[in-house]
Amino acid sequence: MEIKSKKVADSVVETVHIVRPNHLNSAGRLFGGILMQWIDEVAGLVGKRHTHCNVITASVDNLRFLKGAYQKDVIVIIGKITYVGNTSMEVKVDTYVESLDGIRTPINRAFFTMVALDENDRPTPVPGLELETEWEREEWNRAKKRREIRMMRKEEGF
Repeated sequence: MEIKSKKVADSVVETVHIVRPNHLNSAGRLFGGILMQWIDEVAGLVGKRHTHCNVITASVDNLRFLKGAYQKDVIVIIGKITYVGNTSMEVKVDTYVESLDGIRTPINRAFFTMVALDENDRPTPVPGLELETEWEREEWNRAKKRREIRMMRKEEGF
């Protein structure tokens, strides 16, 4: 089976949620675990779109909570492929609160390493990534650096 390269735009995922009372922690903010679930789902969907396979989350890097979100806030989550290896890929997930006038304020960013699985739940090769813009090339280079850091940390037992 030939694996063709795909464009970043081919697998972009954007989801929208509204913060409801059952999503709040005791401080009245969006519970971090709920947001983590939402962004993990987005990363998984990006990986599935890119590979047309089942994928698993291998790691999450740099999960940064920049600001809180509150009841009735509209949450927009956008995931994109930034890098592909042999059987894994990095997915960048940005989260925003969107105001009524459409302005998006960043509240979270995370980088997921997703691994493609074959029908036997074993890692399988992923399509290459066609980089079309300077921004995509810059993201690829930053992702390569993050991958190198992940590999060093793995060697050190982190």
